[in-house]
Amino acid sequence: MSFRIKEFSVLPGFNLSLGYTLLYLGLIVLLPLAALTLKSSEVGWMGFIQTLLHPRVLASFRLTFGTALLAALVNVVMGTVVAWFLIRVRFPGKRFIDALVDLPFAMPTAVSGIALTALYAPNGMLGAFLLKLGIKVAFTPLGITVAMIFIGLPFVIRTVQPALTELGSELEEASLTLGASRWQTFRRVIFPLLVPSMITGFTLSFARAVGEYGSVVFIAGNMPMKTEIASLLILTKLEQYDYIGATVIAIGMLLISLILILVINALQNWNSKPLAT
Repeated sequence: MSFRIKEFSVLPGFNLSLGYTLLYLGLIVLLPLAALTLKSSEVGWMGFIQTLLHPRVLASFRLTFGTALLAALVNVVMGTVVAWFLIRVRFPGKRFIDALVDLPFAMPTAVSGIALTALYAPNGMLGAFLLKLGIKVAFTPLGITVAMIFIGLPFVIRTVQPALTELGSELEEASLTLGASRWQTFRRVIFPLLVPSMITGFTLSFARAVGEYGSVVFIAGNMPMKTEIASLLILTKLEQYDYIGATVIAIGMLLISLILILVINALQNWNSKPLAT
């Protein structure tokens, strides 16, 4: 029995393109991951589990994924609002504000971290004001969340904007004409159509926050068991020449991230089924 891959593209060179794609992905993605897995396997299953269950490692995982999840939730709400404002509202300086959204993309992460630390430090412009209100941002989990919100917000905005552009205003006008209120129009007409793009933006923002280092390490304070993110712990292990420990933590982060992203993608596919039918 022979198996044949169905060719969906009308362009020539399908086999060559497929081979090039698999080779490229293998060299760039699969080969480094395989090397990482082989290095971490040197410690054995018991050593692997003991390393991941160490209190310092668990604390860094809770902090990293907890703050990343919170930042992504904030971004999916505020990013949708900003995208709506940029698409549906005309105002002077709109192009400048729209270009400003991409600033976290262009800024080096170290520059972002230094800027946020200078702003939210106890002697900073906003940090001193918030400290008087009893809110300390820098060198706390709140500061880590703020940094992750900063670097993840553009992902949501740029993902939701095309969906809003394609949506147009005809559906809103038709809904309002039929007697629905603005809230009902948003909840029953607009929001369901935006959910897939919002979930995509949430996934990208979350993934970016989990892997962030430069913009977080400055504002975190890097106190073990309190404000030490997993990326910093990996670097600490490398500086201590504990390469196997670093690879084990990296594999743990990779597995958790992969599981969470698969769950999010499954939710997105489940949500898109009614739209397809």
